[in-house]
Amino acid sequence: MPKPESTLCPSPTGLYCPPGNFYIDPVRPVERAVITHGHSDHARSGHGAVVATAETLAIMATRYGEDFAGGTEAVRYGQTIERDGVEVTLVPAGHILGSAQAVVRAKGMTIVVSGDYKRRRDPTCPPFEPVKCDVFVTEATFGIPVFNFPEASDEVARLLKSVAQFPERTHLVGAYALGKAQRIICLLREAGYDKPIYVHGAIEKLNTLYERFGVDLGPLEPATVEKGKKKDFAGAVVIAPPSSIDDRWSRRFADPLPAFASGWMRVRARARQRQVELPLVISDHADWTELTTTLEEIKPGEVWITHGGEDALLRWCELHGQKARALSLIGYDEEEGEV
Repeated sequence: MPKPESTLCPSPTGLYCPPGNFYIDPVRPVERAVITHGHSDHARSGHGAVVATAETLAIMATRYGEDFAGGTEAVRYGQTIERDGVEVTLVPAGHILGSAQAVVRAKGMTIVVSGDYKRRRDPTCPPFEPVKCDVFVTEATFGIPVFNFPEASDEVARLLKSVAQFPERTHLVGAYALGKAQRIICLLREAGYDKPIYVHGAIEKLNTLYERFGVDLGPLEPATVEKGKKKDFAGAVVIAPPSSIDDRWSRRFADPLPAFASGWMRVRARARQRQVELPLVISDHADWTELTTTLEEIKPGEVWITHGGEDALLRWCELHGQKARALSLIGYDEEEGEV
Protein backbone atom coordinates (compact mmCIF):
# COMPACT_ATOMS: atom_id res chain seq x y z
CA MET A 1 0.00 0.00 0.00
CA PRO A 2 1.50 3.39 -0.97
CA LYS A 3 1.80 6.20 1.56
CA PRO A 4 -1.29 8.48 1.66
CA GLU A 5 0.87 11.51 0.83
CA SER A 6 1.59 10.05 -2.59
CA THR A 7 -2.15 10.42 -3.35
CA LEU A 8 -3.02 13.56 -1.37
CA CYS A 9 -0.76 15.91 0.55
CA PRO A 10 -1.18 19.22 2.38
CA SER A 11 0.35 22.32 0.82
CA PRO A 12 0.12 26.11 1.42
CA THR A 13 -2.47 26.22 -1.39
CA GLY A 14 -4.60 23.37 -0.05
CA LEU A 15 -4.82 19.60 -0.30
CA TYR A 16 -2.98 18.57 -3.47
CA CYS A 17 -3.27 15.35 -5.49
CA PRO A 18 0.10 14.92 -7.29
CA PRO A 19 -0.87 12.07 -9.66
CA GLY A 20 -4.08 13.86 -10.73
CA ASN A 21 -2.58 17.36 -10.59
CA PHE A 22 -5.56 18.96 -8.84
CA TYR A 23 -6.37 20.60 -5.51
CA ILE A 24 -9.34 20.19 -3.20
CA ASP A 25 -10.76 23.50 -1.89
CA PRO A 26 -7.61 25.49 -2.72
CA VAL A 27 -7.19 28.83 -0.99
CA ARG A 28 -5.71 30.56 -4.05
CA PRO A 29 -6.31 30.21 -7.81
CA VAL A 30 -5.05 26.95 -9.33
CA GLU A 31 -5.25 25.22 -12.70
CA ARG A 32 -7.62 22.46 -11.50
CA ALA A 33 -9.83 22.44 -8.40
CA VAL A 34 -12.39 20.14 -6.81
CA ILE A 35 -14.73 22.20 -4.61
CA THR A 36 -16.65 20.55 -1.77
CA HIS A 37 -19.24 23.31 -1.18
CA GLY A 38 -20.11 26.93 -1.80
CA HIS A 39 -18.95 28.71 1.38
CA SER A 40 -16.32 31.29 0.53
CA ASP A 41 -13.53 29.77 2.65
CA HIS A 42 -13.75 26.63 0.47
CA ALA A 43 -15.04 27.98 -2.85
CA ARG A 44 -12.94 30.74 -4.33
CA SER A 45 -13.04 32.24 -7.79
CA GLY A 46 -10.26 32.44 -10.36
CA HIS A 47 -9.47 28.75 -10.90
CA GLY A 48 -8.74 27.42 -14.37
CA ALA A 49 -11.21 24.54 -14.05
CA VAL A 50 -13.65 23.61 -11.27
CA VAL A 51 -15.30 20.27 -10.53
CA ALA A 52 -18.24 20.36 -8.09
CA THR A 53 -21.91 19.51 -7.79
CA ALA A 54 -24.30 21.48 -9.98
CA GLU A 55 -25.66 23.18 -6.87
CA THR A 56 -22.20 24.32 -5.75
CA LEU A 57 -21.38 25.62 -9.22
CA ALA A 58 -24.66 27.58 -9.22
CA ILE A 59 -23.85 29.03 -5.80
CA MET A 60 -20.41 30.12 -7.00
CA ALA A 61 -21.93 31.72 -10.11
CA THR A 62 -24.46 33.58 -7.95
CA ARG A 63 -21.79 34.88 -5.59
CA TYR A 64 -18.91 35.54 -8.01
CA GLY A 65 -20.50 35.92 -11.43
CA GLU A 66 -20.90 33.45 -14.29
CA ASP A 67 -17.21 33.71 -15.27
CA PHE A 68 -15.87 32.71 -11.83
CA ALA A 69 -13.65 30.00 -13.42
CA GLY A 70 -12.10 29.14 -16.76
CA GLY A 71 -14.29 26.07 -17.04
CA THR A 72 -16.62 23.94 -14.92
CA GLU A 73 -17.76 20.33 -14.72
CA ALA A 74 -20.88 19.41 -12.77
CA VAL A 75 -20.70 16.02 -11.03
CA ARG A 76 -23.70 14.21 -9.56
CA TYR A 77 -23.60 12.53 -6.17
CA GLY A 78 -22.19 9.05 -6.67
CA GLN A 79 -20.76 9.84 -10.10
CA THR A 80 -17.07 9.00 -10.55
CA ILE A 81 -14.72 10.94 -12.80
CA GLU A 82 -11.16 9.91 -13.62
CA ARG A 83 -7.96 11.83 -14.32
CA ASP A 84 -4.54 10.25 -14.90
CA GLY A 85 -5.47 7.11 -12.99
CA VAL A 86 -7.09 8.99 -10.07
CA GLU A 87 -10.80 8.54 -9.45
CA VAL A 88 -12.88 11.21 -7.72
CA THR A 89 -16.42 10.61 -6.49
CA LEU A 90 -18.61 13.19 -4.75
CA VAL A 91 -20.93 11.97 -1.98
CA PRO A 92 -23.25 14.01 0.29
CA ALA A 93 -21.74 15.86 3.27
CA GLY A 94 -25.00 17.11 4.83
CA HIS A 95 -23.58 20.62 5.33
CA ILE A 96 -25.53 22.86 2.92
CA LEU A 97 -27.17 22.59 -0.52
CA GLY A 98 -24.75 20.84 -2.89
CA SER A 99 -22.14 20.10 -0.23
CA ALA A 100 -20.05 17.03 -0.92
CA GLN A 101 -17.25 14.87 0.36
CA ALA A 102 -14.52 14.21 -2.19
CA VAL A 103 -13.65 10.51 -2.32
CA VAL A 104 -10.22 10.15 -3.97
CA ARG A 105 -9.02 6.71 -5.08
CA ALA A 106 -5.62 5.89 -6.57
CA LYS A 107 -3.44 2.75 -6.56
CA GLY A 108 -5.66 0.97 -4.03
CA MET A 109 -5.74 3.95 -1.63
CA THR A 110 -9.02 5.65 -0.68
CA ILE A 111 -8.94 9.10 0.92
CA VAL A 112 -12.13 10.92 1.86
CA VAL A 113 -12.00 14.71 2.20
CA SER A 114 -15.18 15.53 4.09
CA GLY A 115 -15.04 19.31 3.65
CA ASP A 116 -17.54 20.67 6.20
CA TYR A 117 -20.23 18.27 7.38
CA LYS A 118 -22.87 17.49 9.96
CA ARG A 119 -24.88 14.38 10.86
CA ARG A 120 -28.12 16.11 11.91
CA ARG A 121 -31.10 16.10 9.60
CA ASP A 122 -31.35 19.11 7.32
CA PRO A 123 -34.43 19.58 5.07
CA THR A 124 -32.37 21.57 2.55
CA CYS A 125 -29.78 18.92 1.60
CA PRO A 126 -29.15 15.15 1.50
CA PRO A 127 -27.69 13.59 4.68
CA PHE A 128 -24.01 12.81 5.23
CA GLU A 129 -22.97 9.51 3.65
CA PRO A 130 -20.22 7.59 5.51
CA VAL A 131 -17.57 6.02 3.27
CA LYS A 132 -15.06 3.43 4.41
CA CYS A 133 -11.56 4.66 3.66
CA ASP A 134 -7.86 4.48 4.42
CA VAL A 135 -7.69 8.16 5.36
CA PHE A 136 -10.56 10.38 6.53
CA VAL A 137 -9.95 14.13 6.45
CA THR A 138 -12.26 15.69 9.02
CA GLU A 139 -13.02 19.22 10.09
CA ALA A 140 -12.97 20.01 13.81
CA THR A 141 -14.70 23.40 13.96
CA PHE A 142 -16.48 22.35 17.15
CA GLY A 143 -13.90 19.78 18.16
CA ILE A 144 -14.07 20.06 21.93
CA PRO A 145 -16.46 18.18 24.24
CA VAL A 146 -18.36 21.27 25.40
CA PHE A 147 -19.98 21.50 21.98
CA ASN A 148 -22.93 19.11 22.10
CA PHE A 149 -25.84 20.69 20.30
CA PRO A 150 -29.59 20.36 20.94
CA GLU A 151 -31.95 19.39 18.14
CA ALA A 152 -32.45 22.27 15.72
CA SER A 153 -36.22 21.70 15.82
CA ASP A 154 -36.17 22.32 19.58
CA GLU A 155 -34.34 25.61 19.06
CA VAL A 156 -36.88 26.68 16.44
CA ALA A 157 -39.63 25.80 18.93
CA ARG A 158 -37.95 28.20 21.39
CA LEU A 159 -38.02 30.89 18.72
CA LEU A 160 -41.73 30.37 18.06
CA LYS A 161 -42.47 30.38 21.79
CA SER A 162 -40.76 33.76 22.06
CA VAL A 163 -42.76 35.07 19.09
CA ALA A 164 -45.95 34.04 20.88
CA GLN A 165 -44.81 35.60 24.17
CA PHE A 166 -43.81 38.93 22.61
CA PRO A 167 -46.29 39.60 19.78
CA GLU A 168 -45.49 43.32 19.86
CA ARG A 169 -41.82 42.76 18.94
CA THR A 170 -40.01 41.93 15.70
CA HIS A 171 -37.82 38.85 16.04
CA LEU A 172 -34.61 39.47 14.08
CA VAL A 173 -32.83 36.17 13.49
CA GLY A 174 -29.19 36.48 12.50
CA ALA A 175 -28.41 33.57 10.18
CA TYR A 176 -25.65 33.11 7.62
CA ALA A 177 -27.00 33.93 4.15
CA LEU A 178 -25.95 30.63 2.56
CA GLY A 179 -27.31 27.48 4.13
CA LYS A 180 -28.25 28.56 7.64
CA ALA A 181 -30.94 31.04 6.59
CA GLN A 182 -32.67 28.57 4.27
CA ARG A 183 -32.47 25.77 6.84
CA ILE A 184 -34.13 27.92 9.51
CA ILE A 185 -36.86 28.97 7.08
CA CYS A 186 -37.57 25.30 6.29
CA LEU A 187 -37.55 24.34 9.97
CA LEU A 188 -40.04 27.12 10.70
CA ARG A 189 -42.30 25.76 7.95
CA GLU A 190 -42.02 22.24 9.33
CA ALA A 191 -43.00 23.61 12.74
CA GLY A 192 -46.23 24.94 11.26
CA TYR A 193 -45.26 28.59 10.79
CA ASP A 194 -47.14 29.50 7.60
CA LYS A 195 -47.00 33.29 7.84
CA PRO A 196 -44.74 35.31 5.54
CA ILE A 197 -41.11 35.32 6.66
CA TYR A 198 -39.28 38.55 5.95
CA VAL A 199 -35.75 38.36 4.56
CA HIS A 200 -32.87 40.78 4.20
CA GLY A 201 -31.91 41.66 0.63
CA ALA A 202 -28.56 39.87 0.96
CA ILE A 203 -30.41 36.55 1.29
CA GLU A 204 -32.93 36.91 -1.55
CA LYS A 205 -30.76 35.64 -4.43
CA LEU A 206 -29.69 32.58 -2.48
CA ASN A 207 -33.30 31.87 -1.51
CA THR A 208 -34.21 31.96 -5.19
CA LEU A 209 -31.36 29.58 -5.97
CA TYR A 210 -32.48 27.11 -3.29
CA GLU A 211 -36.02 27.15 -4.66
CA ARG A 212 -34.66 26.57 -8.18
CA PHE A 213 -33.14 23.35 -6.85
CA GLY A 214 -36.44 22.22 -5.34
CA VAL A 215 -36.24 23.54 -1.77
CA ASP A 216 -39.68 24.97 -0.88
CA LEU A 217 -39.30 28.00 1.41
CA GLY A 218 -42.94 29.07 1.49
CA PRO A 219 -44.12 32.72 1.38
CA LEU A 220 -41.23 35.18 1.73
CA GLU A 221 -41.31 38.96 1.72
CA PRO A 222 -38.54 41.58 1.60
CA ALA A 223 -37.72 43.08 4.99
CA THR A 224 -38.41 46.62 3.82
CA VAL A 225 -39.94 49.08 6.27
CA GLU A 226 -41.72 52.11 4.86
CA LYS A 227 -41.67 55.31 6.86
CA GLY A 228 -44.05 55.11 9.82
CA LYS A 229 -44.76 51.42 9.25
CA LYS A 230 -42.72 49.84 12.07
CA LYS A 231 -45.87 48.44 13.64
CA ASP A 232 -46.48 46.33 10.52
CA PHE A 233 -43.56 44.13 11.62
CA ALA A 234 -44.82 43.55 15.16
CA GLY A 235 -44.85 39.79 15.75
CA ALA A 236 -42.95 39.11 12.52
CA VAL A 237 -39.89 36.91 11.98
CA VAL A 238 -37.10 38.53 9.99
CA ILE A 239 -34.08 36.54 8.75
CA ALA A 240 -30.94 38.57 8.12
CA PRO A 241 -27.15 38.17 7.98
CA PRO A 242 -25.65 38.33 11.49
CA SER A 243 -23.80 41.59 10.80
CA SER A 244 -27.05 43.42 9.99
CA ILE A 245 -28.52 42.58 13.40
CA ASP A 246 -25.82 44.71 15.00
CA ASP A 247 -26.09 47.80 12.80
CA ARG A 248 -28.54 50.63 12.14
CA TRP A 249 -30.55 48.48 9.72
CA SER A 250 -32.15 46.64 12.65
CA ARG A 251 -33.52 49.82 14.24
CA ARG A 252 -36.21 50.17 11.59
CA PHE A 253 -38.28 47.39 13.16
CA ALA A 254 -40.77 47.32 16.01
CA ASP A 255 -38.89 46.89 19.33
CA PRO A 256 -36.53 44.36 17.70
CA LEU A 257 -35.60 41.24 19.65
CA PRO A 258 -32.15 40.10 18.48
CA ALA A 259 -31.64 36.36 17.98
CA PHE A 260 -28.63 34.59 16.51
CA ALA A 261 -28.41 31.04 15.10
CA SER A 262 -24.95 29.54 15.47
CA GLY A 263 -23.13 26.71 17.16
CA TRP A 264 -21.12 29.36 18.98
CA MET A 265 -24.27 30.30 20.88
CA ARG A 266 -23.52 27.29 23.07
CA VAL A 267 -20.97 29.64 24.69
CA ARG A 268 -23.00 32.11 26.76
CA ALA A 269 -20.19 34.65 26.81
CA ARG A 270 -20.42 34.93 23.02
CA ALA A 271 -24.14 35.60 23.20
CA ARG A 272 -23.63 38.30 25.85
CA GLN A 273 -20.80 39.84 23.86
CA ARG A 274 -23.05 40.24 20.82
CA GLN A 275 -26.01 41.38 22.98
CA VAL A 276 -28.10 38.48 21.70
CA GLU A 277 -31.36 38.24 23.58
CA LEU A 278 -32.36 34.87 22.12
CA PRO A 279 -29.36 32.63 21.33
CA LEU A 280 -30.28 29.72 19.07
CA VAL A 281 -27.80 26.84 19.11
CA ILE A 282 -28.16 25.77 15.47
CA SER A 283 -25.05 24.78 13.52
CA ASP A 284 -24.36 23.44 10.06
CA HIS A 285 -21.24 21.70 11.38
CA ALA A 286 -20.74 18.49 13.34
CA ASP A 287 -20.60 18.83 17.11
CA TRP A 288 -18.23 16.82 19.32
CA THR A 289 -20.49 13.77 19.48
CA GLU A 290 -21.04 13.79 15.72
CA LEU A 291 -17.30 14.05 15.07
CA THR A 292 -16.37 11.18 17.34
CA THR A 293 -19.33 9.00 16.33
CA THR A 294 -18.36 9.46 12.67
CA LEU A 295 -14.79 8.32 13.34
CA GLU A 296 -16.09 5.28 15.23
CA GLU A 297 -18.43 4.43 12.37
CA ILE A 298 -15.95 4.83 9.51
CA LYS A 299 -12.92 3.40 11.36
CA PRO A 300 -10.37 4.81 8.90
CA GLY A 301 -6.78 3.67 8.88
CA GLU A 302 -5.76 7.26 9.62
CA VAL A 303 -7.50 10.53 10.48
CA TRP A 304 -6.30 13.91 9.24
CA ILE A 305 -7.79 16.83 11.20
CA THR A 306 -8.27 20.32 9.78
CA HIS A 307 -9.43 23.78 10.91
CA GLY A 308 -10.76 23.81 14.44
CA GLY A 309 -10.22 22.01 17.74
CA GLU A 310 -7.42 19.80 16.49
CA ASP A 311 -5.79 19.15 19.87
CA ALA A 312 -8.86 17.74 21.60
CA LEU A 313 -9.77 15.47 18.68
CA LEU A 314 -6.16 14.32 18.40
CA ARG A 315 -6.25 13.36 22.08
CA TRP A 316 -9.54 11.50 21.60
CA CYS A 317 -7.99 9.56 18.73
CA GLU A 318 -4.96 8.70 20.86
CA LEU A 319 -7.14 7.39 23.69
CA HIS A 320 -9.17 5.28 21.24
CA GLY A 321 -6.20 3.80 19.40
CA GLN A 322 -6.91 5.79 16.24
CA LYS A 323 -3.91 6.96 14.21
CA ALA A 324 -4.30 10.70 13.57
CA ARG A 325 -2.47 13.89 12.65
CA ALA A 326 -3.30 17.59 12.47
CA LEU A 327 -2.91 19.22 9.07
CA SER A 328 -3.01 22.82 10.35
CA LEU A 329 -4.25 24.07 6.99
CA ILE A 330 -4.54 27.83 6.66
CA GLY A 331 -7.19 29.91 4.96
CA TYR A 332 -10.33 28.13 6.24
CA ASP A 333 -11.72 30.78 8.56
CA GLU A 334 -15.49 30.66 8.61
CA GLU A 335 -17.48 33.70 9.56
CA GLU A 336 -19.07 33.19 12.95
CA GLY A 337 -22.57 33.18 11.52
CA GLU A 338 -21.74 30.43 9.05
CA VAL A 339 -21.23 27.85 11.77
